[in-house]
Amino acid sequence: MKTIPEEQKSILTEALVKDRKEVFSRYGENPSQSFKEVTLKIFFLINGIFTIFVTLSIIYVLLHDGFIFFQKVSIWEFYTGTEWSPFGQPKKLGILPLINGTLLVSIGAIAIAIPLGITTAIYLSLYANRKVREVLTPIIEILGGIPTVIYGYFALTVITPILSKIFPEINVFNALSASIAVGISLVPIISSLTTEAIRLVPMKIQMGGYAIGLTKFQVVTRIIIPAALSGIIASVLLAFARAVGETMAVTLAAGSNPKMTINYLESIQTMTAFIVQISLGDTPAGSIEYYTIYAIGLTLFFITFLFNYTALRIVRKFREVYK
Repeated sequence: MKTIPEEQKSILTEALVKDRKEVFSRYGENPSQSFKEVTLKIFFLINGIFTIFVTLSIIYVLLHDGFIFFQKVSIWEFYTGTEWSPFGQPKKLGILPLINGTLLVSIGAIAIAIPLGITTAIYLSLYANRKVREVLTPIIEILGGIPTVIYGYFALTVITPILSKIFPEINVFNALSASIAVGISLVPIISSLTTEAIRLVPMKIQMGGYAIGLTKFQVVTRIIIPAALSGIIASVLLAFARAVGETMAVTLAAGSNPKMTINYLESIQTMTAFIVQISLGDTPAGSIEYYTIYAIGLTLFFITFLFNYTALRIVRKFREVYK
């Protein structure tokens, strides 16, 4: 029988007498200083610093050029104006039509992605057998890897013709087909994150539901879903942030007509679509039109940051901790 070294015996004895967490937290305070360990530590440190540097560089560029724009244009006019026409004379630089188009597509997309993503996750995690999971899981993952420009062409060539038979008055470029295409692209995000949240629910809690006579549907709806709710909400918020930042699908499918509307059958323009429009044109550097992309980019950054931060706070506040 292998004997335990005296040093480990003393640590285990101390852990039994004192606070176990405090004792084991001291174990390993002096990590190995071998060449391999030091090399890995430096490698990970460099990667972490590089990631932070890139993030701060992006923020600096957005703030610097955005500040130049707001020296030329009133920030109040920019965020409260209801007309967007940066190329005309006089220029109308109210971003609300672009925000309206962005939210119109994002809300429509998330309304489609939530039921599809959550029900897919529930089915694959709790109802499907192993063979079905092996077939469907890669298919869903492939949906997440398809370039969004493909979703845009899919909306133009497949979704819009189908919608035109249901709504004859629909425009060729419209918010509804863009919402459907973006919603399909969001399904893998919600599905995968919801699946992970469901898997974190301990099996003994589920078995407890069956022990008191609940059906499987009751266990799923009354035990598993409430227990995984924080993860599900976080997945929805992250998917919504992704929808807000979606570019190519909405550029191709939604059009380039910024307006204040709630009609999904009309052509609209999102913030990301306008950035693409400016980037592909002959806009001279240093002009007001040129700096609009940084002001819009800064607005997009804060919106997506807000949703990601909110998702993180929800997970931390409502996360169930099981012992």
